[in-house]
Amino acid sequence: MKQRLVALDVLRGLTVGGMILVNTPGSWRHVYAPLRHAAWNGMTPTDLVFPFFLFMMGVSACYSLRKFDYRLDRALLAKILRRTLLIFLIGIGLNAFGSILASLRTALQEPDADLGAQLLDAMAHVRISGVLQRLAICYGIGSLILCTVRHRLLPALIAGLLAGYYLLLQLGDGFVQGPESLLARVDAFCLGAHSYKAAGPDPEGVLSTIPSVAHLLIGFCIGRICTERTELSDRLVRLFLYGSLLLMGGLLFQYLCPLNKKIWSPTFALAACGLATLLLAILIRTIDQTGRFRHTWPLEVFGMNPLFCYIFSQLFSVAIVRMPLRSMPLYDRLYAALAGWLSEGPFASLLCALIVTGVVWLAGLFLYRRKICIRI
Repeated sequence: MKQRLVALDVLRGLTVGGMILVNTPGSWRHVYAPLRHAAWNGMTPTDLVFPFFLFMMGVSACYSLRKFDYRLDRALLAKILRRTLLIFLIGIGLNAFGSILASLRTALQEPDADLGAQLLDAMAHVRISGVLQRLAICYGIGSLILCTVRHRLLPALIAGLLAGYYLLLQLGDGFVQGPESLLARVDAFCLGAHSYKAAGPDPEGVLSTIPSVAHLLIGFCIGRICTERTELSDRLVRLFLYGSLLLMGGLLFQYLCPLNKKIWSPTFALAACGLATLLLAILIRTIDQTGRFRHTWPLEVFGMNPLFCYIFSQLFSVAIVRMPLRSMPLYDRLYAALAGWLSEGPFASLLCALIVTGVVWLAGLFLYRRKICIRI
């Protein structure tokens, strides 16, 4: 079998870099339109970043589980459960870290505030869901499916998950943004005080995990094509074909089922996976087949340690947004300095995000040069 495709690490690196960039603007009031999420229905480039990462997790599962011949023995089960729990707990820990710093900042700036009560209230309302939590759950469920279900049945299973979820949306006012939506009601029942603070369904809620698992399984099916022993040109033809079909399916059926990331609608899953597949095919063509794009190492820095870079970016951004606790945060000072130099607006905000992304990239570069790969 040929060596692992470099394009896989490049796409993973692009995705991680994009996640950091869109999550750390200098000011949320000044953000370029493509770097904003769609208000409800619709899809922007920012809406594709997290789905691309979930898609690549499915592709990566093809490589990691193949070592075990997709047989669920005790050792593999323990590994899947351990990784699922670790990623999930790290996600909750990141949420708790932000809540604790926010409470400390409020308490220290208000002389009459009860610090103990502030901290207890923060911990009582820590959000359970989140990006890492969804990745963990999808990885755990998806891995168990891939090791217990015959792979030739996966297309039918994916179709069943998406069709079943569509019926839930139709019967439960799932396309409504308010709290009357079935998704919002299930989130409120299951998560309670630990749910998303905004009205309506949680973007990483309970029921929307169903199409997210299907999303990961689509990534796995695309990964199977990438690992075939056939000629690379033949694999590319199939990638372009299936990517186009997925994208067209998502776009054509959006009139019955709107594209919506917040509820992870079936059409959104299809369109996002289609775009990810097409981009992966383009990268394989230009990097691995023709060699026209050879200087890929800057993107491989993120791609080599994707979860570490994302977690580090979250810790770093929360820290500089909240600290120092008694005065203007470092990030506000940075944006104020850039706004004073460039004038307040989206360009200064984007530059702040690029600086944070650059700091995380330097941390990843330290590991990359020493060939250190941190597995979570």
